[in-house]
Amino acid sequence: MLPIAKSNRAYERWLRSRLTLLPADVKRKHEKMTKSAFAFLRATFFRWVEVWPHLCSELTQAPRVLGVGDIHVENFGTWRDADGRLAWGVNDFDEAEVLPYTNDLVRLCTSVMLATTRSTLGHVCVSILKGYRRSLEAGGTPFILGADHEWLANLAQVRAQDATEFWSRLNGNPRVTPPPNMRSLLIRALPKPLDDLHFVHRSAGLGSLGRERFAVIAMWRGGFVSREAKTLTASAVHWLSNERGVTNRYGEIVGRAVRAYDQSLSVLPGWVVRRLAPDSRKIEIDELRRVVDRHPFGKDTSKTHVTFLAEKPSAKAVAEVAGHDVAPDRIEVEGSDVYLHYPNGSAGTRVKPRMLAPLGIGTDRNWRTVAKLVELAER
Repeated sequence: MLPIAKSNRAYERWLRSRLTLLPADVKRKHEKMTKSAFAFLRATFFRWVEVWPHLCSELTQAPRVLGVGDIHVENFGTWRDADGRLAWGVNDFDEAEVLPYTNDLVRLCTSVMLATTRSTLGHVCVSILKGYRRSLEAGGTPFILGADHEWLANLAQVRAQDATEFWSRLNGNPRVTPPPNMRSLLIRALPKPLDDLHFVHRSAGLGSLGRERFAVIAMWRGGFVSREAKTLTASAVHWLSNERGVTNRYGEIVGRAVRAYDQSLSVLPGWVVRRLAPDSRKIEIDELRRVVDRHPFGKDTSKTHVTFLAEKPSAKAVAEVAGHDVAPDRIEVEGSDVYLHYPNGSAGTRVKPRMLAPLGIGTDRNWRTVAKLVELAER
């Protein structure tokens, strides 16, 4: 087995022979890989392909199925189905390939252990196996976020990005002029008629960071709409053998999955096109965990509420809010989170909505709800 630095260079040479890699984004990927073990796992499925057969040789003999390959705890997200319902499931199939079914199970368990310190290996493995077995017995089932999966719906919505912030960030990406065929592909994917149409380059993800990604943004009937095209190639499963003639299986696995389909998703030779919107996003538990870890009011959390702001407020707004005398209640602003402590309960609080108005729009949750969502997500 090659040392990791040589392995990474060899993989990138293989990948560069199949598609265009953007040097600035590849450099950014290398930097992100060093941030944590979980980030490294997300960015290096090619390394998993090398290591997995050596460390888990007995499991590689299991029956082979068309699997996700690069599965991990944050490769899940939300989208809208044909009826406008909010659906949840695997978010990315770039590395889909026929593999021992144990690959996805072991990798998902590994990712949970690297992403959190709050669960034991035994608990994680038992929970995932129970869910896997239950799904197999039921023949699979789509996840629609509503009455049947209320806690997951809350997890998806508690940090839902404000639409203004989302579109501001997307429009802030560098404007580019895609090749004519890519322009036509993206425009065809949008509803009509369109106004103020333009294209941007978007840097996102970790495993696929460095590949070309073009997004079109336009106004349609009073609001923004967007589609993104990302390059695809064969799964990294094939990089060591350097097999010829292999193709990406993104479209195949999506077509065979038991899920509520994203009607905006289309897979074309070498590209995947999908909708970009505030409600089509990955669910990341790190944000909620940081909120819990930063609790500023000591051990007593029973009287705490948290307001999740759409964006970080200005220093002037924070100072204005801090100037209010609300004792014995307390207000602490940490980034885009507002911690509120009501020692005598929220019914008679001296904190009034007008006092918090300078901070902007937010979503309020009591502490018990936030802590429960993190606990459930990490299970």
